[in-house]
Amino acid sequence: MASINKLNRFEVVLLYEKIQSESNTDFIHTLIDDYGEEVKRIIYSYLKDWQLTEDLTQEVFITVFLKMDTFEGRSSVKTWLYKIAINKTKDYLKSWSYKKVILTNTILTKTEINNSLETQLILKENDSEIAREVFGLPIKYREVILLFYYKDFTLKEIAAITNVNPSTVRTRLTRGRKILEQKLGGFLVES
Repeated sequence: MASINKLNRFEVVLLYEKIQSESNTDFIHTLIDDYGEEVKRIIYSYLKDWQLTEDLTQEVFITVFLKMDTFEGRSSVKTWLYKIAINKTKDYLKSWSYKKVILTNTILTKTEINNSLETQLILKENDSEIAREVFGLPIKYREVILLFYYKDFTLKEIAAITNVNPSTVRTRLTRGRKILEQKLGGFLVES
């Protein structure tokens, strides 16, 4: 995983030039203040590791800072930011670094995950059984359920964030709900 210390020379020059622009730094500070914790929670929902989540969150905001001029306004800034965060996370999950971390962290237990701050926050808002089952879903279902129910994104926004068709998002949401209903014994009524 690249860190700020591993940026290539060109990226360092770009970063320095952008830092000089006061409006860009104000904008990035606003984004971090407004969406920093939400981005962390989304990334954590994939990684289940706070240290990696912190590192990847930093990388997301560095990327946003370096790529601010590519924002076209076709979606909200929040949607654009979530898309970057999810894509960075998925790229990391495909990387050799992640596979190496998984091999070396096999001692991580389910209790440690359940006692994490992220899970505790969700457990405060919802029944603990539902939260546990949501986090047990395959990623493709979990991400749409988290974005739809916990982050209040529309199907169209979720489609933009995850790079899939809105009909695919709808299907994944339906299938995710059905899996949850089966696991929870029909406890879910909302659709």
